Amino acid sequence: MIDIKFIRNHPEIVKENCKNRLVKVDIDKLLDLDKKRRELETEIDLMRAKRNSGSKVKPTAKQIKEMKDLGEQIKRLEDVLTLINKDYMDLLMNVPNLTHPAVCVSQDEENNPVVGTFKEPTKFDFKPKDHVELAEDLDLIEFDRATKVAGAKFYYLKNELALMEFALIQYALHKVMKHGFTPFITPDLAKQDVLRGLGFNPRGDATQIYNIENPDTSSPSLCLIATAEITMGGYHMDEILKEEDLPKKYVAVSHCFRTEAGSYSKYSKGIFRVHQFTKIEMFQYTTPVQSEAAHKELLNIEKEIFEDLGIPFRVVDHCTADLGAPSARTFDLEAWMPGKPNKGGKQGDWAEITSTSNCTDYQSRALNIKFKDNYGKLNFVHMLNGTAIAVSRALIAIMENFQQKDGSVAVPKALQKHMNGIKVIRKK
Repeated sequence: MIDIKFIRNHPEIVKENCKNRLVKVDIDKLLDLDKKRRELETEIDLMRAKRNSGSKVKPTAKQIKEMKDLGEQIKRLEDVLTLINKDYMDLLMNVPNLTHPAVCVSQDEENNPVVGTFKEPTKFDFKPKDHVELAEDLDLIEFDRATKVAGAKFYYLKNELALMEFALIQYALHKVMKHGFTPFITPDLAKQDVLRGLGFNPRGDATQIYNIENPDTSSPSLCLIATAEITMGGYHMDEILKEEDLPKKYVAVSHCFRTEAGSYSKYSKGIFRVHQFTKIEMFQYTTPVQSEAAHKELLNIEKEIFEDLGIPFRVVDHCTADLGAPSARTFDLEAWMPGKPNKGGKQGDWAEITSTSNCTDYQSRALNIKFKDNYGKLNFVHMLNGTAIAVSRALIAIMENFQQKDGSVAVPKALQKHMNGIKVIRKK
């Protein structure tokens, strides 16, 4: 969430930012609730002080009654404050982060400027297959049996593709650790409060989150994580870090679970859009001064990973309409996927394979993560995330770009040492 003081002092800037981000939030109502909340807090504090001063002397019967009445008034006002605070927080948490000044302002979600490219789209002297055809021919993925066991949008990886998932994990970890990142394997579950603090909506029709039903109402509500950004973002919740220890650089392996609600009109063939996949996620905690350089570092590592794999990609800079609420700026790598249908009805299109976002202090403010600077002052950290490898989409990009005329798939050189030296996947 953003600082309420900034909203009080710059309401028109915040309204314009919401408009540019296609987010409808009643800022005037938020400020009205903020005013009522502060007035009530002041009134309750004065009444508590009066009650406390009266308790320091032996009270008369009349004073006892007055203190009892005062206590009841305080309780009534506290109940009103609780309701106001709920509405206030619901609105405040829906206000998107302030946008980086370099971001393109656009009302069109697809108007994302291309800011870099690597290699031209792969060309073949034969008709290429998509990853589903390749996987069927080479016995690499089981869809029907996965649907029988778990339902639609699940899959079994098998043979060389199962090995390739582990190869991608090893490859990505080695790459990222060279840049000073500490490796993690995280829980697959997180509390709903952590998700809310990070800007993920764990409830509602459009949620991407699976909620876990827990009959023990005394336990916190849990969700299956959609990304290790959630578990690594909550890692330092309610902590005060030292400036000299920043930036903290982590890389985490996790399973990711997504409902894919509202994705019925989007491309979802094969393993492109699924309910479960493995991802290697980078995460940084920085000072405000460090965050811009940290964001560039995350993007450069993503580029390095896919350049070494030899997969054509382009870099896009999200416009305001396409930014997620917590992000001030987001870059995507979009890989060339020869089997993905394009708008012209032919095969071959770009598709997101990684994303990196600078969320500034939006998430740390909600999760209460601060650092003490060298002068002893407390400040909120900046938090950044970036995909090293989203395994399912990396597998698609490799299969479709490295397919050969005889129907086999070459294994990128960067992965061969992690796959027992396998260089080509051939028909069994």
